[in-house]
Amino acid sequence: MADYEQILSDQKDGVLTLTLNRPDRLNAWTDVMHNELKHAIVTASSDDAVRVIVVTGAGRGFCAGADMDVLQGIQGGARDRLTEIEEAPSDLRDLYPGRFGYMYACPKPIIAAINGACAGIGLIFALFADLRYAAAEAKFTTAFSQRGLIAEHGIAWLLPRLVGEANALDLLFTARKFTGREAAELGLVNDALPVGELMGNVQQTAHHLATMVSPRSVAVMKQQVRKTYFQSFGDSLSEADAAMEESFATFDFKEGVASFVERRAPAFKGR
Repeated sequence: MADYEQILSDQKDGVLTLTLNRPDRLNAWTDVMHNELKHAIVTASSDDAVRVIVVTGAGRGFCAGADMDVLQGIQGGARDRLTEIEEAPSDLRDLYPGRFGYMYACPKPIIAAINGACAGIGLIFALFADLRYAAAEAKFTTAFSQRGLIAEHGIAWLLPRLVGEANALDLLFTARKFTGREAAELGLVNDALPVGELMGNVQQTAHHLATMVSPRSVAVMKQQVRKTYFQSFGDSLSEADAAMEESFATFDFKEGVASFVERRAPAFKGR
């Protein structure tokens, strides 16, 4: 397992937990953090031992946005270059270029466990996760308009699809703070829970995904849903019909049926 400076990595029972680890700065975003997260997730994409990825934050915050030292450096004309990390060819990576497209291209489900402050680029990162659970008391903000910035890294495309245009424009224009509870009401997160219950709930969900469902099915479904934004209904249906035929010949289909008939837990292999 790689040694990282700004994230922690722990793998157990098919679940890879990545923790943003700058608690003294509420895990403010840096290019080092970006490179390490991307390396960990891209590496996990091809690791059969990893079935689910959970990302959370150390201490009181998830990610309070870009580190102010980085923003001040940009003001002075300096901006760190991101290290390129080799990614496998992917139709989804072609559809979703940019900083966080690798998360959509990852065939494993990614869960964001938003334990505290979630702002700016930290919020965008969370939106690229497949599932999001938040502490009810966590504070969210898009932040950009209050810094003289714009809706970056695809959030202008993503946010309306999650919460509707009117709500998206409200959150983007005003940059107002809102809680995890409101985020759940808006549909921005799957659920909001007391902070003490958050990780237990997330780990329970992750364990279910790691043990009770076919990783192949999840990977195909993830690709199907992400591609629909660029497809007609007919194209999506045709692709699903072809994928279903392929599923009938897989080990996981046979195991899924056998485990149901035999009333036992499945032992999926992802193939």
